[in-house]
Amino acid sequence: MKLRIGTRGSKLALWQTHYVAEKLRQGGVETEVIVINTRGDKRQDVAIAEIGTKGVFTEEIEDQLQRGTIDIGVHSAKDLQSSLPDAFEIIAFTEREEVPDVLVSHQREIDIISGKPIIIGTSSARRKALLKHHFPHVQVVEMRGNLQTRMAKMEAGQCDALMLAYAGVHRMGYDEAIVHRFPIDQITPPVGQGTIALEALSELNDIKLKLIREQINHSATELRLRAERAYLKALRGGCSVPVFALATIQNNVLSLRGGVVSLDGILLLMEEVSSSGDSPEKLGEMLAERILAQGGGEILQQIRDGQKS
Repeated sequence: MKLRIGTRGSKLALWQTHYVAEKLRQGGVETEVIVINTRGDKRQDVAIAEIGTKGVFTEEIEDQLQRGTIDIGVHSAKDLQSSLPDAFEIIAFTEREEVPDVLVSHQREIDIISGKPIIIGTSSARRKALLKHHFPHVQVVEMRGNLQTRMAKMEAGQCDALMLAYAGVHRMGYDEAIVHRFPIDQITPPVGQGTIALEALSELNDIKLKLIREQINHSATELRLRAERAYLKALRGGCSVPVFALATIQNNVLSLRGGVVSLDGILLLMEEVSSSGDSPEKLGEMLAERILAQGGGEILQQIRDGQKS
């Protein structure tokens, strides 16, 4: 049996894809990797929110799934929109890497806690807003591109440091450049950070589906992501909206902590809910209801209105 795997072409995306491919090969599955250029990859001159709010890094991969040129698409789970088109579903999640955001810099003396002026590069609306809330002395500049491109821009003097996901930094071997690790109760990661998601058509062959799940899917991670994604879906969030959530499992209790922050960083809403884990989707919806009851809906509507104008 042969599986054709679609992926973006960045070094990190290819690392993730070959990681998946190797696990499949260990299960006796032949693989072929097909690189696909997405809208988000083509437009690196503007902020993600200006490109669109849905499918920025996934639409072209889904198009190839629909055409039948690939069997599965490999994504960073945090890049997947909250609601997939009807014909598609996420069929597996890899075991989750550590989830925090980190600060990387070629200047080892950089200290975000000191209160001294610092310029940080990021393209994430969530990171920009949370930095404004917790570190008002920080100047934030737009920074698009793959990890290597961003590192080069930083070293060229466009910023003092980059705010990135630990998972990507670690997978690309830049651990020594980490100068600060943000506590997750302060800078809560976006839904899905640290996890690789496999997407396929809902009509994927049962034999292929069973093989993929046996070799790739990590059940505890899947449970956590089902809760997080249900929260994101209930808020109609996406990668250009400052919504965040992180699910954890301890002693068979599933907890979900998340919230939303205004773009100016002034208003931050945060809640935590827990359950037995029997219905992670209901837990995600419960968290969304609490955030909306606090005024989260007004924050999100203001952001969406701003994106339309």
